[in-house]
Amino acid sequence: MKHQELVEATTEFIRSTVLPVDDEHDGDITAAGGDDLRVRLQTAAKEAGLFAPHVPQEYGGLGLGMADRAAVFEAAGYSLFGPLALNIAAPDEGNMHLLEQVATPEQKERFLRPLAAGEVRSAFAMTEPPPGAGADPQALTTTAARVDGGWAINGRKHFITGADGAAFHIVMARTGGGATMFLVPADTPGVELVRHVPTQDRAMVGGHCELRYTDVRVGDDAVLGAVDEGFRYAQVRLGPARMTHVMRWSGAARRAHETAVRYLASREGFGSRLADLGGAQHLIAENEIDLAATRALLMDACRALDAGERASKATSIAKTFGAEALHRVVDRSVQLCGGMGVSADLPVAKIARELRPFRIYDGPSEVHRWSIARRAVRELG
Repeated sequence: MKHQELVEATTEFIRSTVLPVDDEHDGDITAAGGDDLRVRLQTAAKEAGLFAPHVPQEYGGLGLGMADRAAVFEAAGYSLFGPLALNIAAPDEGNMHLLEQVATPEQKERFLRPLAAGEVRSAFAMTEPPPGAGADPQALTTTAARVDGGWAINGRKHFITGADGAAFHIVMARTGGGATMFLVPADTPGVELVRHVPTQDRAMVGGHCELRYTDVRVGDDAVLGAVDEGFRYAQVRLGPARMTHVMRWSGAARRAHETAVRYLASREGFGSRLADLGGAQHLIAENEIDLAATRALLMDACRALDAGERASKATSIAKTFGAEALHRVVDRSVQLCGGMGVSADLPVAKIARELRPFRIYDGPSEVHRWSIARRAVRELG
């Protein structure tokens, strides 16, 4: 299937198969069926030839690079459940990329292959309660100590997306000379799901959870990559994952914008269509500009990643601008729709609810700005 055909087929699949379920349940994945719904939607995506577009072909995917993913992921993100249907939702999509880049052949067979096939889900366990690691990964408090036959992991994590029902966790823990990533099956003794952390978003299967690791024993074969190199591997995952977040949320923001424009074009007031009033047209134009600028910055970062660059500056800029610009798009769309914009009669309100956290997760805007500024000072100061 050619790239444009893939985008068009994804668009049609989302509109015909996924959006009706999303809208019926107001974007609440638990109410819609949770993992049972995931399996049904992913089966349909496989039958349509759209499943796992980012995964290498040897693991059953379509093997798209970063730049080619953008339009496909945006088309999937038009529905809050679309990324889940195509197996490109966080955290699994980022974990697949990390495993592809870092895991041993044996680890790929055990963890990547079933994850890429949608047979299991995963979690990425890095964020911790205070005083542990949040936006500053150097504050990591979870530890892994050497014991006979391997390692003992102890610590707490929270806001771990998808942890409820995940088959395995990628756990970041402090080791002697830095941090190390470990592949930990969720049923390992000592792994405890403490609770779901209540959050405003409701579209993520498995929720956002607090976890406790108490003397969790794993072997040396559980080490992902090299010992003490976990912070470096985190960047392997986080740069591309930030860009795929921008792709998916661009689709959701575009739906909010298109919904608002259609609503204004069908409603009259003050002697004309609302869409013909100057104030409304200004907000519509601002939305168009923010969507186009987000895509441009996204593509710049994706091309750098495809060229093998680390692209830290480009991904930080695209993530920061994208998170804020897409939030503006959805907020304007709410305003343009008036009372309908805060009701469940239109999809705009639920998109606003789900998209707002993007300015925080995968690095708050303020932290990215600090990083961008520090880099500029090093280069130019």
